[in-house]
Amino acid sequence: MDWQEKQGVMTAAMQPRRRISRRQAINYSIAGAVGIVGVGSLFSFFQHAQEHAQTTGLLEIFKGDAPKGEVWEAWKKRGWVKEGYHYLKLGRNVQCKVCPNNCILEPGDRSHCRNKVNVDGMLYTLAYGDPCSFHVDPVEKKPLFHFLPGSLSFSLATSGCVFRCLNCQNWEISQKKPEETKDPTGTELRFRPPLPASLKYGEMERLSMFPEDVVAVAEALKCPSISYTYSEPTAFYEYAYDTCKIAREHKIKNILVTCGNIDERALRDIGQYVDAAHIDLKGFDNETYWKLNSGSLDAIIEILKTFKSMGTWIELINLVVPTYTDKPDMIARMCDWIVKNLGPDQPIHFSRFHPEHKLAHLPVTPVDILVQAQNIARSAGLHYAYIGNVPGLPNAETTFCPNCRKPVIERDIYAIKLVNLADGKCKSCQTQIAGVWSAF
Repeated sequence: MDWQEKQGVMTAAMQPRRRISRRQAINYSIAGAVGIVGVGSLFSFFQHAQEHAQTTGLLEIFKGDAPKGEVWEAWKKRGWVKEGYHYLKLGRNVQCKVCPNNCILEPGDRSHCRNKVNVDGMLYTLAYGDPCSFHVDPVEKKPLFHFLPGSLSFSLATSGCVFRCLNCQNWEISQKKPEETKDPTGTELRFRPPLPASLKYGEMERLSMFPEDVVAVAEALKCPSISYTYSEPTAFYEYAYDTCKIAREHKIKNILVTCGNIDERALRDIGQYVDAAHIDLKGFDNETYWKLNSGSLDAIIEILKTFKSMGTWIELINLVVPTYTDKPDMIARMCDWIVKNLGPDQPIHFSRFHPEHKLAHLPVTPVDILVQAQNIARSAGLHYAYIGNVPGLPNAETTFCPNCRKPVIERDIYAIKLVNLADGKCKSCQTQIAGVWSAF
């Protein structure tokens, strides 16, 4: 079933920003299930769905953990609470439909990503206008090598994540609740132009930056793009969505730096305003994906296809983790799939793992394994295969023309050393180099 056919089955039950009753939800679910699998297979359909929920962490929520009383009221007063955009109303319960975790929350429960709560039978995000981190980064840091090279991107994040990666590099914010990174007490501080020279100790915790502020700050800092990054934009979907929409109106590009674990309808909704995405393809084996990240490879594969069908510029990164994703046969299968489904012009970055979070006992990735991965990608037919996190490795981050093999962009970590492009074409042979080379 393609997306247009799915839309016909699912629109009534999953229309963005529309809530339906529990009875309606049950009717839609049963009708859709019968239509897809037939009456005789209905029991096995629901049994499979239950098993899927248990194995994907869908049921792992925080019971009774929604903020209450003065904390809830203070959070609302600051404007850091907003009703969710994609969810089903099931009587007093709600089901979030932003990502494949599909958290079902009773009143007072908190979602798997830590950012959504059920309060009085409605789904709310606590991650709105309350970033816990922001910075101006080179776009190469995302990393994006074929999207406005040499430009700066205003980058921000809130707490929370839809995954539980053992190797997370930003676990101090991704595995935290909003209430653990922000403080709604004290004097309110709204970050917008004119910008202060610096922030004092304790100001970040009570700072607000609403979507219109983010865009104004990006304009003031002369950043042609905004990146939703550091933690996981799917976990602060409503905040990212509203900011993306305003940014597009101001002709500022939007970049999602994501694990790709997002529901298709939610992606298509925000995707109309997204110009580029860095997507972590964290391996190519379902069992490994679950053990390492608590996610499903199958779900990520479908989202990669969706991104491609939407025309969004995407670049993939594969963190090569010793004993998990450093297997040549897995890398070969991944590269073959990329060539077949995304095309030979799809850039991929093989990144060196450094011991962190729950995998601090592992060694760093040997450089020869990364070089082998790059060679496997090139042998599979991928034109743009890079190695990251290894300073000084010759040509690790150089873009070569796939026709004449001359370098068209040379990089030194995040700095551009050489550009041999003109209007997106190799100056030597006039071959078009895949990417987005102009902001306009």
